[in-house]
Formats: sequence, C-alpha cells, structure tokens
Amino acid sequence: MKRLIVTGDDFGASRGINRGIVEAHEDGILTSTSLLVDRPASAEAAALGCEHSGLSVGLHLELDAVAPERAAAECERQLARFVELVGEAPSHVDSHHDVHRNARVLAHALALAEHARVPLRGHGGARHVGKFYGQWGGRTHPEQIGVDGLLRLLDAEVHEGATELSCHPGYVEPGFRSSYLAEREVELRTLCDARVRDGIRAREIQLIGFRDLPALAVQAAAPEGAA
Repeated sequence: MKRLIVTGDDFGASRGINRGIVEAHEDGILTSTSLLVDRPASAEAAALGCEHSGLSVGLHLELDAVAPERAAAECERQLARFVELVGEAPSHVDSHHDVHRNARVLAHALALAEHARVPLRGHGGARHVGKFYGQWGGRTHPEQIGVDGLLRLLDAEVHEGATELSCHPGYVEPGFRSSYLAEREVELRTLCDARVRDGIRAREIQLIGFRDLPALAVQAAAPEGAA
C-alpha cells in the first residue's frame, strides 16, 4: 500500500499562513502540519490544531540562529513550549529550513525525537520528499507546484510504504517577511484542487497523518492472519 503524509510547514508563522494550512486540511489533501512555537501567531495556530482532530501537529524546530553548543537546550525548550501550547506531545519533529540535517545539530534533534517517541523528518516513520517547492536559483517556478507538477512528483516519488511530502501553503499578508511568498498561495490552490485528490485516488494512494503511523506499524508487525 502506498501511503502519503502531506505536511504543511511554518504553522504559526503568521495568521495568513495559519489560515492557509487549515484551508488546505479542510478542503485539500494536507494531513499534517509543523508548528513554530515562538512566533506571534503560534498560540492561534496551536488552538486551530486542537480544533481539527484529524490534523497531525508536529514541532517545527527553529534553530537557524542557535549556536551548536546551545542546540540541545534549545530543542528541549521548544518541545516544552509546544506541550504548553498544544497540551500534548507533537506527532513528529522537523525543522525550519531543515537545519536538523546539519551534522552539528542532527544528534540533538534525534535525541529530542527519541525522548518524545516520535519520528524525526528523514529518520524513520516515513520517507521524506521535499521537491514540492516553487523556487530555486532566485526565481519562481510555478510549474513545479501546479497540479500537473504535483501529480508528476507523486508518480516519481511515492512508492510502497509511507512517504511524507512537505509543503508551504498559506496566505501572504502585508508585512510578512520571507523569501517564499507568492508561491505559498500557488501551493494552496494546488493542494485544494479536486484534480489532485482525484489523481491520488486513481493512483491508489492512501492519505494518512503522522498520528496514524504507530497503528500502521503495529498492524504491519502482526502475524499474518492475526485478528
């Protein structure tokens, strides 16, 4: 069985991003999101996550400006803040700009995920695909994040087992600072396009969230023929 987790990064970055992620979950294919815990819209995002029980909410570590020797403490602080906001542990852990992939940070991120008993992006649970992104070389490439681009990506990257597709949907409000702006609204339209859901169904891909992974693991480990 091919299973797909669709994760919206940057939950909490702004009210417009929050609105877009919720819309992509309610009207589109988004099943999961990752929360920034130190932004002005983080509390609103946490409340929205709690209102949508089908949405897996993970921790989006923000470590860009953190010295490596402070990474462990900062990871712990952000996890504690997540629990304070959401009221429970995250469904998964990843990081802003994928900083957790840095060799000097990875060990701390892995330790945090192990402590929380949740998967870290790219390290267990689901294979990560980050190619649904509409900018490189300083230029916008809307064709990469349109309907046809996404369906081609699914054909190339989604195989047997669980795959996570990260994305960045949202509405861009005046004053929102990011190098990735107009592309967020293109992503949102694509994720909510009925042709994408129809394409996923035709490809016999099951949409799941990170919170579904433990039960699927138990199911996979059960002896054949067990009730």
